Amino acid sequence: RDGTTITVDDYREAYWWLSKNTPLDARVGVWAGDGGAHFRHRVLGLQPLDGGAAVEPKLMFHAQLRDGTTITVDDYREAYWWLSKNTPLDARVMAWWDYGYQITGIGNRTTIADGNTWNHEHIATLGRCLTAPEQEAHRIVRHLADYVLIWTGGGGDDLAKSPHMARIGNSVYSDICPGDPTCSQFGFYQGGNPTPMMEASLLYKLHSHLVKPGVQVDPNRFKEVYRSQYGKVRIYQVLKVSKESKAWVADPSNRVCDAPGSWYCVGQYPPAIAKLISRQTNFAQLEDFNSKTGGGDAEYQREYMARMNGEKSGPSTTPGQGKPGGKQSSKQSSKQAKLSAKAAAKEKKEKKSSSARVSPSGDVSPDVEDEDMPPPAPPAKVKRRSKKWAEKVPWKDGEETSMMYQLIEQDDLGSLSSWLSSSPDAVHMRSKDGRGPLWWANEFQRTNVVQLLNKYKIRDDLADSNGNLPS
Repeated sequence: RDGTTITVDDYREAYWWLSKNTPLDARVGVWAGDGGAHFRHRVLGLQPLDGGAAVEPKLMFHAQLRDGTTITVDDYREAYWWLSKNTPLDARVMAWWDYGYQITGIGNRTTIADGNTWNHEHIATLGRCLTAPEQEAHRIVRHLADYVLIWTGGGGDDLAKSPHMARIGNSVYSDICPGDPTCSQFGFYQGGNPTPMMEASLLYKLHSHLVKPGVQVDPNRFKEVYRSQYGKVRIYQVLKVSKESKAWVADPSNRVCDAPGSWYCVGQYPPAIAKLISRQTNFAQLEDFNSKTGGGDAEYQREYMARMNGEKSGPSTTPGQGKPGGKQSSKQSSKQAKLSAKAAAKEKKEKKSSSARVSPSGDVSPDVEDEDMPPPAPPAKVKRRSKKWAEKVPWKDGEETSMMYQLIEQDDLGSLSSWLSSSPDAVHMRSKDGRGPLWWANEFQRTNVVQLLNKYKIRDDLADSNGNLPS
């Protein structure tokens, strides 16, 4: 009544309350109009069947821990809900297209792409962003998005899908994997080690940041702001977002509609990445009977299908193994390996540059060497968790506890500072024996680490499984 504008979110809040406070087999009486469909699809992502089962797409599922405990994994929906509660209403989220509708429906945020994948060239641009070397990717992403969301945690996560991202990108931007339609150099060697092209990619760094030893995103370009409970989703804030490009895209006068006042308006990319977009080769898919494929498209498709069917070999991603397909394939393999190594070397070299770099939009984006940057300072206000809260933290062994132990053992203060600046509560993690960061820091006599942990208000009055305090 006083003229203040508010956001009314009562309906979704009510649905969310149901999902968190009622049994999974609870039945809800609701009018058979929009309410029922909204509750099932846009909030839960579930389609109840007779007998209480669910079919795809489902965002929640049961899983068992190593000790046999059954848990409900709700990471995906929690991540989307976090977006809706902790990001501006005009925030743009970049993620692989699979999750677009979920981000829009549950997170209520604009997504760069969704399941309406008719625009192959646009999906290819998204694929290029995610599979390009980190610095190159940032130069594009900062003009398109405010956050990047990725699925992690194994199984069908984004790393498993990444070869498809590279192939789709390469079908439009042929310089991603020159002469190699299947992008065989974007992957892993036998044993699980990444190829140089994979290791340099933005996706690999976002996926493995501070989880795999030695892998860390550039803190000047991306900042981790959310990691789900069971590690299935990670969200990063894009730093140095181009305000000019964001304003240009939001300007209604820059929309291209099929008629004045029409709802159908195809998007336009901001002028700052026009040079990149001009390098696209429109890809005519075989299924599109309404368009004529050019000679290049047909040749590309034949080469792609031959390699996917095993009729022709691409460059081997396993050192000393694989059979090159004659002299031509051998040359392509050598060329691609050099390009991948060159990309990785270029990435390292550019990271060491301390000179200011001007982006296509005219914005100045200084590239500062990591070693010259002081460790990230703790947030202005770090909440001291109560002893009761800290005692409820699960005791478990996993990738995070292993990584924390290694960083403390190596006295890697820089990586620890970056991790804790985005996830302050990581100081409270406990391994299966009840020990945690403060125990390990005292054990290895890492006084600097102890000081850092104290800045993040770690508790020193908790006992491990043997009743011992950390100091």
